[in-house]
Amino acid sequence: MSDFPFAAIGLDLDGTLLDTKADLAAAVNHALAEGGYEQVPAEQVEGLIGGGAKVMLARAIEAQGGSLEDADFRPLYKSLLRYYSDHNAVYTQPFPGVIETLDELAAMDVTLAVVTNKFESFAAEILAALGLRDRFVTLIGGDSLGKDAEGNFRAKPAADPILAAIERCGGGPFAFVGDSSYDVMAARAAKVPVVAAGYGYCEKPKDLGADAVIDRFADLVPALRRIAPAS
Repeated sequence: MSDFPFAAIGLDLDGTLLDTKADLAAAVNHALAEGGYEQVPAEQVEGLIGGGAKVMLARAIEAQGGSLEDADFRPLYKSLLRYYSDHNAVYTQPFPGVIETLDELAAMDVTLAVVTNKFESFAAEILAALGLRDRFVTLIGGDSLGKDAEGNFRAKPAADPILAAIERCGGGPFAFVGDSSYDVMAARAAKVPVVAAGYGYCEKPKDLGADAVIDRFADLVPALRRIAPAS
């Protein structure tokens, strides 16, 4: 029997498990070009990732002084989604150390879940294309749990998707791993320990307030052991 302190681990996708920025940048630039906006380098798009495709495109347009009125924005958002649907795993790959670490966790009978703000269909397609889908007992996307009373998707930074992951994994102890403030806020709201992926796309990891920060995915297991709650 494993002495690992967590029975289940939830993992963010973009910037945590997978390096998706090149495919996301291509989709954003496709939509920007359609709207007459300037193209942006992949490194700049990297800083926009974290809140889902709509937030990513809105930030890119807003940075150029563009309109976020629904009549102007919605067609470009739909264009981004159509393009990404057809080109979501062209350049995307797991970060170094991901496969080996997932193998290590599986050998300790740790249940794994993906919790992302990417639409579930896109996340499922990408994981399947990379041969990773079967490694996770559940995949919860930004649209998986429907919308709340105000019409917003029940996605991170809300606790809902992490709580759903815990339930689908059969309970805890549970920890979460992600690279953005959305991830840390969701974990805090769900009252679970959280590790920040310092190599990821979003804010400075030390400013996120996570329980631990890792500079590479291969450091995940030792970090989780360090932040384990006292028994």
